[in-house]
Amino acid sequence: MRPRTLPLAVASSILGGFLAAADGVFNWLVTLLCVITAVFLQILSNLANDYGDSVHGADHVERAGPKRAVQSGLITSAQMKRAMALFAGLSAVSGLALVIVALGVAALPLVALFVVLGGAAIWAAVSYTASSKPYGYVGLGDLFVFIFFGWVGTMGTYFLQAQALNWLVLLPATSVGLLSVAVLNVNNMRH
Repeated sequence: MRPRTLPLAVASSILGGFLAAADGVFNWLVTLLCVITAVFLQILSNLANDYGDSVHGADHVERAGPKRAVQSGLITSAQMKRAMALFAGLSAVSGLALVIVALGVAALPLVALFVVLGGAAIWAAVSYTASSKPYGYVGLGDLFVFIFFGWVGTMGTYFLQAQALNWLVLLPATSVGLLSVAVLNVNNMRH
């Protein structure tokens, strides 16, 4: 599950919560649900990355860095796929609870928008390296990390509390997205 990556996952949600607090619209339950959803999505992404890199050959015996569970034989591919399904489900349930708590069922069009964003986040977490055409292997990982760990995480957390967009939030959202891309690049350096 790569616990050391989890602080990065919650950074955009915490930033969005701080920005909402600065504008006087902070809701601790919404921020907490954003953090929980972000953690589930990050774990899903980490599991999918372990699985995908093993299946596609990026992780192999000569690979530098920490051992990966599937590649090293600690767990089977089938077990990893079940863990991925579990965390995809947890992400979906947590995200749905989040938008219902934040927006209520009366705001159905907005709930639908966030359900689509949540589905896109689950797709992005899995498809980075674990799909039949992993976008992480064609240079698009940076873009998706920037969008989801920067803009969507920060602006989404802010919006779910303010129920309005403040375009100034785009600036700190961009900074956390760029920092997330930097961490991704450092993590992907192989010796």
